[in-house]
Amino acid sequence: MPDPRFFEDLGPVTLAELAGLTGAELTDPTQADRRVVGVAVLASASPDTITFLSDKKYATELAAAKAGAVFITPRDRDFAPAGCVALVTPTPQAAYAAAANRLHRPRRHVDDMGISPQATLEEGVLLGPGVVIGPGAQIGARTQIGANAVIGPGVAIGRDCVIGANATIGFALIGDRVRVLAGAVIGEPGFGAAGGATGVVDIPQLGRVILQDGVTVGANSCIDRGAFDDTVIGENTKIDNLVQIAHNVKVGRNCVMAAHTGISGSVVIGDGAAFGGRAGVADHVNIGNGAQVAAAAGVFRDVPAGETWGGVPGQPIRRWMREVAWLARAANRKEKGQ
Repeated sequence: MPDPRFFEDLGPVTLAELAGLTGAELTDPTQADRRVVGVAVLASASPDTITFLSDKKYATELAAAKAGAVFITPRDRDFAPAGCVALVTPTPQAAYAAAANRLHRPRRHVDDMGISPQATLEEGVLLGPGVVIGPGAQIGARTQIGANAVIGPGVAIGRDCVIGANATIGFALIGDRVRVLAGAVIGEPGFGAAGGATGVVDIPQLGRVILQDGVTVGANSCIDRGAFDDTVIGENTKIDNLVQIAHNVKVGRNCVMAAHTGISGSVVIGDGAAFGGRAGVADHVNIGNGAQVAAAAGVFRDVPAGETWGGVPGQPIRRWMREVAWLARAANRKEKGQ
């Protein structure tokens, strides 16, 4: 279930209501009054949650899951295991999004007081002018928060941290000695969309961001919260200005990312990895421990531990440099008419 510090639970609801809300066909009318309390992805589904299956390659995961119900396409309806009620729809992911909006709602700071009386501030916290701190937020001792920064409901920030002016932090748990520089945005929804009956719809992002001890996040960088799992930045990792880290990314300890690096969703990065400026990594790629990605490289497949890759598409850097040299020689010969 989503973290109650950040999300309100609006359930339970009956499967009949969800079928009506999403236009799905409830395949077993005897289960119309069955109730679910939340949505869940396959890996974390339970008998009181509803999930979705949009690709049959995940059918074995659905069979192993304990979901009470599943949104599923007509062609895949037979993959619903015993005990899991099928709600058949041509757009299961969009139906899941509608169910998530019905069952979960992000907590918001709607009080007209800038600092909520339900927030907890330890000794020695320093606040700049215009700071907003939401209900349930916790700020550790000696942490400094710059002017006009916004700390959302339920956010926990450790001790001896520095939060820059105009930074926005929500749906996040932050360790000690973390620095979030001016204008950075932590915990906004990751980019998730699905085609629905009336067009493209946003998929609610129900996870969190976790910044471990000693992390630095540069000015105007963005770290998105997870779609359901967490986005995690490991201890002592240093992130430059204008870096984008998408939902569900896992970054190891002591990594460095230069400006304009872009990490797509569900990437896993090992300890000690390094990224040059404007490097980009496609979704669901694994970057091994100690690997390096050269500036402006575009990586579309896994990088083994300890290797250095460059170019677009990314490849081992010596191979890429040989290709660049060969192309330069070929261009030279053509210019000389050889």
